[in-house]
Amino acid sequence: MTQHFSENSSLTHLDDRGEARMVDVSAKPPTVRSAVAAARVRMLPQTFDAIETGNAPKGDVLGTARLAGIMAAKQTSQLIPLCHPLPLQKVEVQITPDPELPGYQIQAQVKTKAETGVEMEALTAVSVAALTLYDMAKALEKGMIIEGIRLVSKTGGKSGDYLREE
Repeated sequence: MTQHFSENSSLTHLDDRGEARMVDVSAKPPTVRSAVAAARVRMLPQTFDAIETGNAPKGDVLGTARLAGIMAAKQTSQLIPLCHPLPLQKVEVQITPDPELPGYQIQAQVKTKAETGVEMEALTAVSVAALTLYDMAKALEKGMIIEGIRLVSKTGGKSGDYLREE
C-alpha cells in the first residue's frame, strides 16, 4: 500500500499555541516496525576505481561508511529534534558499487519493536554513510555528489505500510 500526503494530516509536533513539542506515544502499543532508506554518491570514474581497488588515501572507505551509518542510526534522537530514542533491533547498511553512475548505491534497513517508527533512523543511516564516504574520498575528489536520499519503504504503525513507486 502506498501512502501520500494527506490533507487531513494534523501537525502533531505543535501544541495548541503552535510551539514545538515531542509527541506523546506512551499510549501506543509497541509493534514491530521497519524502514528502508536509500541514497547515492556519484563520482568521477577514477575516484570510483581508486575506492574499488583499495587505493583511497584514508583507507577502507566503504567499511568506514557502513559503520558510520550504523552508528548514526543509533544516535538519531540526538541529531533530530523531537525524535524519540528507540531500541533498535536491527540496523543494516549496504553499499553497492554502481559503475554506471559511477559511484555507490547506499541502502539501510532499520527494525524495532516500539511505539513509533524508524524512518528517521533509516534516513539518518544512509545520509551519514554517504557523508562518510565523501569524507573518506574527498582527497581524491571534492566534486562528488550525494543525491537521492529517500525513504524506500516502511512497515508497521497506525499509518500503515508505505512503498515508494520508483
